[in-house]
Amino acid sequence: MTKLVHTRIRLRGELPRADALQLAARLRRFPAVTAASVRDGAVELWHEGQIPAARILGVAERAVREAAEKTVTPTEQMAEFRRDAVISLASFAAMELLRRGAPELFASLKVLRSLLVLGISRNFIKTGIGGLLKDRQPNADTLTTTAVIASVLAGKPESSLMLLALSNGAEMLTSYAAEKARTHISGLLSLGQRDVWLVEETADGEVERKVPVEEVRPGDTIAVHAGEKIVIDGRVLRGDAAVTQASITGESAPAMKHEGAPVYAGSVVEAGELVVKVEKVGGDTSLAHIVHLVEEAQMRRAPVQNFADQMANYLVPVSFLGAAIVYGATRDWGRVLNLLFIDFSCGLKLSTATAMSASIAAAAKRGILVKGGNYIEALARTDTVVLDKTGTLTVGVPEITFIRTAAGVTEKEVILLAASAEEHSVHPLAVAIQKYVEEKEWVTPQHRSSKTIVARGMLAEVPDFEGYTGGTVRVGSRRFLQENGITDEEELGAQVVGKNLLYVARDAQLIGIIGIEDPIRPKMKKTLNQLRRCGVDEIVMLTGDAKAVAADVAREMDVDSYHAEILPEDKSRYVNELRQRGTVMMVGDGINDAPALAFADVGVSLGGRQTDIAAESSAVTIHAEDPTRLVEALRLGQRTMHLVHQNFKATLLINSSAMLLGALGSISPLAAAAIHNTATLGVVLNSCRILTPEGGIFARRTRP
Repeated sequence: MTKLVHTRIRLRGELPRADALQLAARLRRFPAVTAASVRDGAVELWHEGQIPAARILGVAERAVREAAEKTVTPTEQMAEFRRDAVISLASFAAMELLRRGAPELFASLKVLRSLLVLGISRNFIKTGIGGLLKDRQPNADTLTTTAVIASVLAGKPESSLMLLALSNGAEMLTSYAAEKARTHISGLLSLGQRDVWLVEETADGEVERKVPVEEVRPGDTIAVHAGEKIVIDGRVLRGDAAVTQASITGESAPAMKHEGAPVYAGSVVEAGELVVKVEKVGGDTSLAHIVHLVEEAQMRRAPVQNFADQMANYLVPVSFLGAAIVYGATRDWGRVLNLLFIDFSCGLKLSTATAMSASIAAAAKRGILVKGGNYIEALARTDTVVLDKTGTLTVGVPEITFIRTAAGVTEKEVILLAASAEEHSVHPLAVAIQKYVEEKEWVTPQHRSSKTIVARGMLAEVPDFEGYTGGTVRVGSRRFLQENGITDEEELGAQVVGKNLLYVARDAQLIGIIGIEDPIRPKMKKTLNQLRRCGVDEIVMLTGDAKAVAADVAREMDVDSYHAEILPEDKSRYVNELRQRGTVMMVGDGINDAPALAFADVGVSLGGRQTDIAAESSAVTIHAEDPTRLVEALRLGQRTMHLVHQNFKATLLINSSAMLLGALGSISPLAAAAIHNTATLGVVLNSCRILTPEGGIFARRTRP
């Protein structure tokens, strides 16, 4: 196995975000590069040791800088297309008037007419010939260039003017639609608020002062009133409010925020007021992280995009071949122009790229962060779902479900003795007991000593308290007590299956058992049923819990199979085995499930209590606690691929029909150009339907 080397290289200057994302994407294309990221003016590179990192970086960075110098903004590009379209249309109208009003003058201006057409088509000629020389193969603009030159050589340069008008007009509208899809997420996640109320201490008490967001720093205290947007990440110091967190979780229903609750930039206070301690500002907030992930996702291409590009490149020579055959058979320049005015490239490439960008933006609106178009395509193919139990199928917060006590012993006595022994433990079962005591507002008695018995439980010496007798307290498994000669004479644990049980003994007597469960996540059973209706054939549960507990959950959730008492590294092995026979989605908490998430075709981190590790280890991050978002993610992938295939069929059918009619002379070059450009614009707009509620995630509920 080749050893990977981690290299950090400082850049000579801070790159703009778009260039940084492009540089990282280019670096990942090198076969020797395993992973790459660009942030804070430096490149983090993981690569095979024998490849000089500086050499890879130099090539990629130079390419990015050259592209950045040549690139115009989308607004400038659309303005240029609009200008050329207007000039082409006006020139065509002027030539038609001149041809009909002064035919002799019109004929004498043949050279000027040709130069005008060549000037208007300069961009098409530049990219058409440039692509032919650089890539050694013709592209869509090569076809347009050939058509323009053919019309000039035929002595009818004005016949290309309407083609140029339609092409520039269609390019303008197509660029606009594609750009709207790419930038849709910016509007969804923009803060839209530049000021904040800073709370300051004065001699007269607290005062609120309005300051620009840029002046706020971590550690400051701010006030947020009803109707205002929260512009930082922080924690509530005081106040109660209903807060809409749609920009983070995609949930439209407001969440109640009280003292100690976290709040996030981009959420809105619907009712109430909050005083918040600032923790993160600017580019460090959760909102900024989401925007960064979505922007980076635009750079990751889906396999279907590469297929569309290859298919488009293969079909360009078909148009040239068809034009040559038609000219040889008919010597009719009009029919030749018909075939040269039509190409498949624009419709195939643009519609596919737009569909992927639109689907990523639509997912982010629902609190589903997809890290690239490749994962959108994998979601559409998913037929196997693997779920971690704790924190995924279940809530991840164990709760006491029942307490059984020996004769003459109260529930409070059992709980407080157990809480005293477990006071310093961080085990989930111990946390459940501590939480129960807090909810009852009881006071945990102090122990004289406590000791952890590995894989068994806790041993503590507890003095008498509140009228209850203390002593040597053991809390743990049944085996722990049996090893110390303590038996369940009253059969308190009889007929209890599939539960986590804590046995509590005082001195040599069992005084009670505590049943603790991790509740099933709400809507999870409904989600699994919907996943099956979306085309999922197999649902598997993996857990490190005991077999009895796992069996109980598996039976309740009706999963196809489960594996219990396994380690995190074992989960990745099971995922790899399942990948041998299908496309696997692994759903976990993103931390201890990181290896399995990485090996799955689509790793999904589910829940609002995630860390940055969760976002990094998974391909899809769902911030909401609602598991039905898994179904939405699958439907989104299926809907996107359905539209992509729909666009493929429409582009091939319409353009092929137009080429056939053009070869037969049934349509004019003007009609051929109109059909081609209308079809291209149509499939791009069809891709943008993903952004609309009626054409997006919920439009198709079954596998296409």
